[in-house]
Amino acid sequence: MKKRRWGWWLGGAIVIIGLLVMRFLPLNQYIETPGTADNLRDFVTMPTRPDKRKGDFMITSVYQQQATPISWLWAHVDPHATIYNEQEVTGGENQTTYNKVQGFYMQSAINQAIATAYKAADEQYTRQYLGIYVLDVSKTSHFYHKIQVGDTVTKIDGVHYDSSVGYQKALAKRKLSDKVAITYTHNGREQTTTAGLIRLPDGRSGIGITLTDDVKVSTKIPVEVNAGQIGGPSGGLMFSLQIYQQLTNQNLRHGQKIAGTGTINADGSVGEIGGIDKKIVAAHKAGAKIFFAPYLKPSKEVLKYEEGHKTNYQLAKETAKKYAPGMKVVPVSSFDQAVKYLQTHK
Repeated sequence: MKKRRWGWWLGGAIVIIGLLVMRFLPLNQYIETPGTADNLRDFVTMPTRPDKRKGDFMITSVYQQQATPISWLWAHVDPHATIYNEQEVTGGENQTTYNKVQGFYMQSAINQAIATAYKAADEQYTRQYLGIYVLDVSKTSHFYHKIQVGDTVTKIDGVHYDSSVGYQKALAKRKLSDKVAITYTHNGREQTTTAGLIRLPDGRSGIGITLTDDVKVSTKIPVEVNAGQIGGPSGGLMFSLQIYQQLTNQNLRHGQKIAGTGTINADGSVGEIGGIDKKIVAAHKAGAKIFFAPYLKPSKEVLKYEEGHKTNYQLAKETAKKYAPGMKVVPVSSFDQAVKYLQTHK
């Protein structure tokens, strides 16, 4: 009897441990599923220009989670789930660094959205170029372990430039044997470090970092944008539309729920993003009837590099036809196109 009892206990313990492993053991893969479609009124605050018009502009997102054995199995039967390896998602960075970069991408998108909307509304704003934001440091760089992801380079040998191109040209003129002093901000504190240059893949001299511009936008009419836990650059277009709506008080939505996605660039052009099929599903669940999708002409060269060999618009239209009946997917390649569509379609 005692042996039988011990056998039951041992068997039960093995089952429980197995279930815990299936539920909680992290794998080196990530699962992407539809996220949410959130009302942008909750993100944009403009005290002197409140949004009193009917309808909603919505920002769409995807949900990413590290896979466990049980979620990995479930993802294989979920038509809206996609499994990616860790390298594809984080680029080899740890989770803290990855989140920091995604947060910067979002803040950069917000700044550009503010500038785009204020320019279109002919309202006063200024752009201050802070420097180049560090997205990655090559292991071959002599600044590896000196400059970190999330730092902003502000000077080279004491000189501040007004664009990333200015920094790149200044370094390209140096010899590989030269050493340069790099001034940068780390966690809000200014520091300077000196090291040598390396030869970049294009043959020029450089310090070996992946970068993007760090720009601050100030406005005469106060505006505050808080994206909460959403990261990445894909909310740029929709933030621009929400801010423009409040600045001009135009009846752009005509009482409709309008979702969308796409980056916004300095020239007002709209760029492609990832996970648009899942954003269509999220928008449909939230009741959106119109969805703005980035448009890129589907040439053979373009389709060769597109995920699934489909552009954002092609994938969005295909997904809507299958999973979001009644939703109109509108292709846009610029902010102005999106505004014109809203002004001419009621």
